Amino acid sequence: MDKNQTIGMVLIFVMLFVYLTFFSPEPPPNDPQKQVSTTEKKEDKTTNQQVIADTTSSDKPDSLLQEKMGFFALGAKGKDENVVLENEDIKIVFGSYGARVKEVLLKKYITYQKKPLILIDDKSSKFSTSIKTALGDINLNELYYGINQPNKNTISFTLGVDTGNYVEHKFILAEKGFVVDYKLNIVGSPQGLLKSDKLAFAWADNVKQLEKDLTDSRRFTTINYFMPQEEQFETLSETATELEERIAEKPVRFVSFKHKFFNTSIISDGFFTNVKVASNPIVASDDIVKTLSSSLEIPLADLKEKEGRNIRFYFGPNEYKICESVAPSFERNVYLGWAIFTQVNKYLIMPLFSVLEKITSNYGIVILLLVIVVKLVLFPLQYKSYVGMAKMKVLQPEVNEIRAKYSEPNDMNAQQEIMQFYGKAGVSPLSGCIPLLLQMPVFLALFNFFPNAIQLRQKSFLWADDLSSYDSVWDFGFSLPFYGDHVSLFTLLFTASQLAYTYYNNQINVSMQAQMKVITYVMPVMFIFFLNSFASGLTYYYFISNLITIGQQNIIKAFVDEKKLLEKIDQKRKQNANKKPSSFQQRLQDAMKAQQEKNVPKEEEKKSIKDRLKKKDEE
Repeated sequence: MDKNQTIGMVLIFVMLFVYLTFFSPEPPPNDPQKQVSTTEKKEDKTTNQQVIADTTSSDKPDSLLQEKMGFFALGAKGKDENVVLENEDIKIVFGSYGARVKEVLLKKYITYQKKPLILIDDKSSKFSTSIKTALGDINLNELYYGINQPNKNTISFTLGVDTGNYVEHKFILAEKGFVVDYKLNIVGSPQGLLKSDKLAFAWADNVKQLEKDLTDSRRFTTINYFMPQEEQFETLSETATELEERIAEKPVRFVSFKHKFFNTSIISDGFFTNVKVASNPIVASDDIVKTLSSSLEIPLADLKEKEGRNIRFYFGPNEYKICESVAPSFERNVYLGWAIFTQVNKYLIMPLFSVLEKITSNYGIVILLLVIVVKLVLFPLQYKSYVGMAKMKVLQPEVNEIRAKYSEPNDMNAQQEIMQFYGKAGVSPLSGCIPLLLQMPVFLALFNFFPNAIQLRQKSFLWADDLSSYDSVWDFGFSLPFYGDHVSLFTLLFTASQLAYTYYNNQINVSMQAQMKVITYVMPVMFIFFLNSFASGLTYYYFISNLITIGQQNIIKAFVDEKKLLEKIDQKRKQNANKKPSSFQQRLQDAMKAQQEKNVPKEEEKKSIKDRLKKKDEE
């Protein structure tokens, strides 16, 4: 081909390109008889059937897609459009591609960095909803849908050709709250393709870092699920360092992705089956707490709007009162401790805290008032404990005289005689300990309440900028083993107050052995390491509690006259001079006697060995 031919061919191609691009005739319009108009459907007043929105793509599915997907090929092409449901508490962005939740914003909360709190978004959270059909598995979250929003609280995503053949996802949000109802209606021809009566649902979420301390957030993030047939609430390990997977043994009522202060859940009034959950703490980013995932099966009958049970999502806070109204046992996502501690928190601490919240908005003052009220309630136990230890103190000289009669201070005969002496004096060695033990459920209940109390989240007091997290007066910039990367002043103050309380307690508790006293001073020092990264609201509470306890002891001491106490004990001893020991004391003495008889051969053997060694040394 010569130069002129080449130029001619190029010009021909250029003119053809220009003609096809700018001057070609428009394609003929679609036949109106074959197209279902959204406007006509909305204006049809003669039918009570559901309104179906137009398919998002006007392109007809090609033959290959039609063969592969059948009816569902209608949603193979289209455009992803956003639509919003919101109320006073929450804003949810949906996408028409997949009829899926793309973003959840909690309006009344912010992150520690003072940014809007987006609980999940399109990047962090992935959904998959699939059904088995005669043509294979169809993922409903990979189809394009039309949008129909009949009112501000309801959105329907539809795929169909008429009111008798369609697939519809419907989401309903109440006027307030964090619960979204979900319905899936499959009607007509797509229903005929189904090969299973269950929907396979899968959900994976890279949990966002929303709080101050990433390590602390990981310690409280996990998956919970509830099996109602066994009343069994299960949770994956919060402290696991490797991937943990589990299959539920029984049908499940709800699955919750629990953060420290929030959770995202799927809930049924019926049952989910074939439930599998997994928690992976190994993540590649400091913005991600953990990766949580679950898969489960939902009966299609439960998803129907008129016939089925209620299926719903929860995107909200771990606040006990709110969670309690969502579903039975759903409030257990707010961890309040083991059984007895849960009851103390539920029926004492939480109601009291709610009342005190109404008095002042300063949560440092709320905690102070909480300490005062709790200490007043427990004051009778504190008084009995002090008096019990005071009785032991005034009797200690006579107890020492009894021990002096025996070669071994811990001789069984000495212990038996001391027990008889206490019995006649009407004094129990446990009288000072039991009241303190009765206070322990409150102490440990608070240990679980403060780190999980969303009311304290981002509430500041004095130098603490967040009472739900640690306070810091000095950040190292590096981490020390077993301690951390900061200095918590409330933890130091609590430790100092605990040492002071231990000192005052040991002054009156003279029956305690020297070795035990040393241990009582070591334990508070351990708190420096153990509580350094705990919620500052907790260590602040313990600090104030110790100060008030020391004050109470000094007040009680001023009103307890040890001379008069000894006189009362002497009178009691005279009254009990000929009194037989109580059944409990008798059983205790019998047990000690039996133990003594059991140890006699061992003591004789020890004595024999000592005698032989002594004789050998003399030789």
